[in-house]
Amino acid sequence: KMAAGEAAGRYRSTMSKSKDPSGLLISVIRTLSTSDDVEDRETEKGRLEEAYEKCDRDLDELIVQHYTELTTAIRTYQSITERITNSRNKIKQVKENLLSCKMLLHCKRDELRKLWIEGIEHKHVLNLLDEIENIKQVPQKLEQCMASKRYLNATDMLVSAVDSLEGPLLQVEGLSDLRLELHSKKMNMHLVLIDELHRHLYIKSTNRVGQRNKEKGRVSSLVKDASPVPLMDVTNLSTPRKFLETSQFSTPGSSSMRETNLLEIKEDTELDPEENSTVFMGILIKGLAKLKKIPETVKAIQDRLEQELKQIVKRSTTQVADSGYQRGENLSQENQPR
Repeated sequence: KMAAGEAAGRYRSTMSKSKDPSGLLISVIRTLSTSDDVEDRETEKGRLEEAYEKCDRDLDELIVQHYTELTTAIRTYQSITERITNSRNKIKQVKENLLSCKMLLHCKRDELRKLWIEGIEHKHVLNLLDEIENIKQVPQKLEQCMASKRYLNATDMLVSAVDSLEGPLLQVEGLSDLRLELHSKKMNMHLVLIDELHRHLYIKSTNRVGQRNKEKGRVSSLVKDASPVPLMDVTNLSTPRKFLETSQFSTPGSSSMRETNLLEIKEDTELDPEENSTVFMGILIKGLAKLKKIPETVKAIQDRLEQELKQIVKRSTTQVADSGYQRGENLSQENQPR
């Protein structure tokens, strides 16, 4: 017991001096190496064995005393270790999933970009198909507009169709015949507009004045007024210069003056397009401007000016002669020859 106590004391003193357990082993090896007697070595061996046995007993007692706390600590440690291991595995799996998602997202992004481009292409193709369908109906609609004298609408439709056929739809081979047809109509459209412009500028305006004078003549014959027919009042007649500069004109049967602008002129589908000659001539000029045929229009007006004025004089002379002849017939029936 004393030897065991000494051995334990040496063990404790050695452990207190050094926290490293290898210090005790070095001390024992030094003791065994310095002793010359086998008996001393056996004695030292016995001391060590007894000291270790005592430590085991003390350790067993401590384990028995703190068994519950030790078991709980071990279980807690095992649970923590398992959780850490599971967390590491999950983190590893998450990293792998993230890498996989990144790869898939790159693929999906390329697919989405491809689908987006295809969507734009399909939308453009559908717009072209709709435009082709509308253009195919242009000849029929153009004929209807020309028949109803909706020249501004017809001009807009024709110019837009030709621009499309010679622009985005230029490569469509199936529209070659329609392209030639509409292009030809566009090249000749201004001739119709110029004829209509001359008709209103020289013929319809003078016919209106002549009609007004006929009505005055009928009124004078009813009241048996044999005074000469008054001169034509041309001060209120619209001229192109007045129309473009002041844009003032009087409507038939009305003395009120209105102001208009060539850029603001629009066709009214519910009214007769020729009801107001000034507005109708403005529509014709606007259509000619859209066709870019204003220089040709000016040249045509200059070339036909003398001829049209001679025709006005001829028609006016015929009207005056007819009016005078009719008045003479009326007076002769009343036995009042002159």
